[in-house]
Amino acid sequence: MPPILTTDRLILRAHTAADFPGCYTLWSDPDVTRFIGGRPSTQEEVWSRILRYIGHWEVLNYGYFLVTERQTGAVVGDFGLADFRRNVVAPFGDTPEAGWVMLPQYHGKGLAQEALTAVLAWADRTMPRTVCMIHPDNAPSLKLAAKLGYTEYARGQYGEHTPILLERVVR
Repeated sequence: MPPILTTDRLILRAHTAADFPGCYTLWSDPDVTRFIGGRPSTQEEVWSRILRYIGHWEVLNYGYFLVTERQTGAVVGDFGLADFRRNVVAPFGDTPEAGWVMLPQYHGKGLAQEALTAVLAWADRTMPRTVCMIHPDNAPSLKLAAKLGYTEYARGQYGEHTPILLERVVR
């Protein structure tokens, strides 16, 4: 059973089929996808993403959380850990990959740090190392990763992109 995490302002829970409209709004926003694929996602791609998220929890006992505002229930973004079996040069192996996206209207309010801090506090109990890959031009995500203890360990190759590969080791 996936956990439900709460913070002062947020609720983080596993995705359900009913979350499709909010997830489609999130993933069809060009600002959200600018550094992740470079184009808005289609309905088909968002539906597949939700199914992958649900499958992660079922198979791996970890995954992505739908993050909503506590007061309004509005979707803020997706934050979590995954094993996408990416064909990345400097491979991740079986190390969980952290990732996050958030609707632009929530930027600059500390919500991304709040959500990711909750995810990582939960993960730290069983995951001694997590990784992430970030586009080199995505300064806000690089700054957030650094605040949360991620450090660069390689410049990778993922398709046509050369992301920065970062790791966080629990000591």
